[in-house]
Amino acid sequence: MIWIEFALTGIVAGFLAGYLGIGGGLVLVPVLVYILSREPATAAYATHMAVATSLSTMLLTSLSSIAAHHRRGAVRWPLTAQLAPALLAGAIGGALIAHRLTSDVLAAVFGAFATVVGVHMLSGKKQDVHGRPAGPVKNSLAGVVFGAVSSLVGIGGGNMTAPWFMWHGYRPQAAVATAAACGYPIAVAGTWLYVWLGRDVVASPGTLGYVYLPAFLGISVFAALAAPLGAAAVHRTPPERVRRLFGAFLLLMALRMLSTAWA
Repeated sequence: MIWIEFALTGIVAGFLAGYLGIGGGLVLVPVLVYILSREPATAAYATHMAVATSLSTMLLTSLSSIAAHHRRGAVRWPLTAQLAPALLAGAIGGALIAHRLTSDVLAAVFGAFATVVGVHMLSGKKQDVHGRPAGPVKNSLAGVVFGAVSSLVGIGGGNMTAPWFMWHGYRPQAAVATAAACGYPIAVAGTWLYVWLGRDVVASPGTLGYVYLPAFLGISVFAALAAPLGAAAVHRTPPERVRRLFGAFLLLMALRMLSTAWA
């Protein structure tokens, strides 16, 4: 039964990763918290493991999504290269902060962040355009913040980087594609550090540090298969309706995470 849960979660997360450039973590983290909280051996570190495992699945999901966008010539690679060092630095900082938080506090942080993103998506507000690309310094400062928040809550950061790119004049398809590419440095740095920080913390079988390997394998395979479908869909259809539906879903997940933190 648990493998079916991983497969269905991976399909939804993978499609959204390709369609909205969000990396899928906003779906994975609350679902994984629910699954891991059911097991006594992992319940105490359920949120940390969910965040870490969410980032680890992006090592495969992001590659699939990036390749699909790259084939359409939508990824702005010079921009990705410019932000990568800052995203890496921020991701390391975010993981270090998360390691020092209790599971309940980390769940509350995720719930609050998901609420903000959900309200924004549900509103359907169109992204304003600033019109001028940001310079290297401005992009680097933004990258550190995006990387830290993403690593802290287990996401690829596309919900922050894509609006940032659109605000600075990039067309939505290019913004989503480049956001997907920018999620990879976050996934690499975050996964490595969560594995290292959790090496002497979690003693449950099937774990590598904070990463839960069965979930990593089960979700990654199906998410990688579904990501190109999402990437193809975003180039053919306007994503506004899906954004609103996903926003409503996020608010429900945020309420669950906050109730878990306050229980």
